[in-house]
Amino acid sequence: MNEMNFDWDDLRLFLAVARQGGLGPAAALTGKSAPTLGRRMLALERRLGQELFERQPRGYALTAQGLELLQRVAGLESLIAPLSSPARRAAPPLVKVSAGAWVTRLLCRHAAGLVDPGKVALRFIAADHVLDISRREAVIGIRNQRPDQIGLAGRRTGTVRFAAYAANDGITAWARVIGNTPSARWVRERTGEDAVIEVTNPRNALDLAVSGMARMVLPTFIGEAEAGLRRVSPPIEELEHEQWLVTHDEDRFLPEVRRTIDRVYAVMRAALV
Repeated sequence: MNEMNFDWDDLRLFLAVARQGGLGPAAALTGKSAPTLGRRMLALERRLGQELFERQPRGYALTAQGLELLQRVAGLESLIAPLSSPARRAAPPLVKVSAGAWVTRLLCRHAAGLVDPGKVALRFIAADHVLDISRREAVIGIRNQRPDQIGLAGRRTGTVRFAAYAANDGITAWARVIGNTPSARWVRERTGEDAVIEVTNPRNALDLAVSGMARMVLPTFIGEAEAGLRRVSPPIEELEHEQWLVTHDEDRFLPEVRRTIDRVYAVMRAALV
């Protein structure tokens, strides 16, 4: 099979998944299994350098780039050549890295050592909820426990420790983040209503702490590096947890994923010493 036929076959399968809204219905239409269709769509995204689908629990939804591709491919053979051009395939593969707000902040601070111009396009996803790596909502996830799901691989980076931080010891009010993270629950369980400033974004709590308005709980790799803050409590042992880099077993040997894992690992190891 020559390159053009291979490209068009992927685009034909793309049309089926896009129009049917998921792998299951498209599998019934094309005769391909759902796992095969999932792999072919992922390969197409990498070759085009575009994210075509949002992998959702109930199906595949097209992104803006996916909608654009659908409109172009609907013209059939007349659009096959431009879609298969070397310029399209030359776009760097996208590697999505998901983590909580503080780890994402750390990675952004060290982005110069993570970016590989022309070889990898990085997307940092700051999310307190766990994205589904098996459905490629993220390529690399930074998690607080070893992965136990079949098909996922993990690499331990170290132990994350926590403490309370403030501009000085005399500050007694707390910045309380509205959320369900372990640190948010810890603060919520130990603070009274009269000594609290609530925020919805952890970065706003940090702003309050730096301004001298409140104390807050931070990972020590953030608190120790933040100018204007000092540790005002012993380490909070019940919040300690391991940190793992998690990726799909099929993805971890891809050159762009392997390079990114190694670079993120180096940043995390240095921060967690």
